[in-house]
Amino acid sequence: MMNILLAFLPIIVILVLMLGFKLSSKVALSTALLLTILIVAFRWQLSAQAITGYVLFGFLKAFDIIVVVFGAIFILNILKYSGGMSVISQGFNGISEDRRIQVIIISWLFGAFIEGAAGFGTPAALTAPLLVGLGFPPLAAAMSALILDSTSVSYGAVGTPMFGMQSAISQQLIELGVPVDSFMASVSFATALIHAFGGFFIPAMCILFMVKIFGKNKSFKDALPALPLAFFSSIAFLVPYIFTASVLGFELPALLGGIIGLIIVIFAVHHKFLVPKEAWYFPNKNDWASSWSGENIAEPVQPKTSMSLFMAWLPYILISVLLVLTRIPALGLKQILSQQGILIPNIGGIEGLDYEFKWAYLPGIIPFTVIAILTIFLHKMKKDEVLCSIKYTLKQTSNAIIPLFSGVAMVQLMLKTDNNPLNLPTMLDIMAQFFTDISGSAYIIVSPLIGILGAFFSGSNTVSNILFSGLQLEAARMVHSNPVIIIALQNVGGAIGNMICINNIVAACATVGLLGKGEGKLLGYNILPCLLYTIFALLGASILIHYNIFDGLASFFATNTHSQ
Repeated sequence: MMNILLAFLPIIVILVLMLGFKLSSKVALSTALLLTILIVAFRWQLSAQAITGYVLFGFLKAFDIIVVVFGAIFILNILKYSGGMSVISQGFNGISEDRRIQVIIISWLFGAFIEGAAGFGTPAALTAPLLVGLGFPPLAAAMSALILDSTSVSYGAVGTPMFGMQSAISQQLIELGVPVDSFMASVSFATALIHAFGGFFIPAMCILFMVKIFGKNKSFKDALPALPLAFFSSIAFLVPYIFTASVLGFELPALLGGIIGLIIVIFAVHHKFLVPKEAWYFPNKNDWASSWSGENIAEPVQPKTSMSLFMAWLPYILISVLLVLTRIPALGLKQILSQQGILIPNIGGIEGLDYEFKWAYLPGIIPFTVIAILTIFLHKMKKDEVLCSIKYTLKQTSNAIIPLFSGVAMVQLMLKTDNNPLNLPTMLDIMAQFFTDISGSAYIIVSPLIGILGAFFSGSNTVSNILFSGLQLEAARMVHSNPVIIIALQNVGGAIGNMICINNIVAACATVGLLGKGEGKLLGYNILPCLLYTIFALLGASILIHYNIFDGLASFFATNTHSQ
């Protein structure tokens, strides 16, 4: 019991400090890191060298995220000071001035495309500032970007979470006599079907929360005229998403679902299909609550008269094209870029603890920073415009250093606590095992919660899958649950946790100027949609089980594991 309490204590402290005392992530995560160091030192008895090495390794891993945040902020500020953002804003207003429609097009569909191409927090870091540029309150933009970056996450970065899952459980499957390719194909299809239950409602849910929290009338009624289009956008995304997951595998569902849905919905809006008769806007900026906005990261300037809508959008077009070209393995560029890195071996003197800075593969550098520099020339920016862009970018990025470094270092300590003289399991394993023990035959309810837990800590569906897929597979065998559904729920849970994970919240706040004042509110706002999505996912999984979907492979699994 003591180990369970100690394992949960850092997360409890984070929640209490951020939600209860409304403290910033800088304070909460720094405190949690110090507490974790004390816990692993005295209870897990890790040496000072081991603790130092793992913390340093965490700092280096956090640097990867900082680079992504820097690139996203840099391209945003370049566009603002070149006047491109003003042109983009006018262009979206040309499609529709309705903020409810804009959030669907940008965060749900364009965000899904970016998730499918790049993943790892890139969509929220890209779409939240874009919404701010259109006139959204920064807190509303960050909230919407995180809520809507959910359904697509399980297939993010050209299927990376699924590849991570496969690497984690392939040996287990081989030892159990279960065909790996067939199992993973079934998990891919099951993941899409389960996501469809939450994904169908999540755009409407986001609009409902947005108008209730940030609307002038604070009323759900303001969302009702936009709900038909929200559900239509869900179908436009989910149909190609599910088809791709079932036929083409797990690399392209989010990417193809996003781009196909984006084309369909823009076409529908252009022809006034399901478009509300009256546009909805946020209150006047003077009437915003103080918590809705923070540091003004960069003021939009008047567009250059010669800049066309195409030229304003060209940087984002180039970013999207480069993301696709550098993330699809068959094209070859992914392998070339991912092999370019700077290796730092044996961090802290710990054998095998190596960090590699894959500078060419991080989206913060290629394409964000590269395209930002190219945009300086494309938009014919003046020297003072470029200097102001760099100044604001460095200032805002520096604000994210302490919370991100603290959060990632804490996770690394929790991951590495299995290397202890007492042979105790890791802190994360203890938390997951706790949920397993208390659930028994109702393990299906717990499975997505473990996925959420992993994503909450690590900020990654991929890491959550790597951490807990093996445990989930073993638990499914122990409680005689359908392993395909259980593993799919792990994958779905890791995506749902994307809404509330600390790293993504900090990164989103950083890109819209809310660091130090918005993290606690953002976490509080996103917990309810996270729970609702989980309920819808469990409903979907229960229906699949009730109608014996995927039972063929499950029966094969049971037959080959009863003797284990």
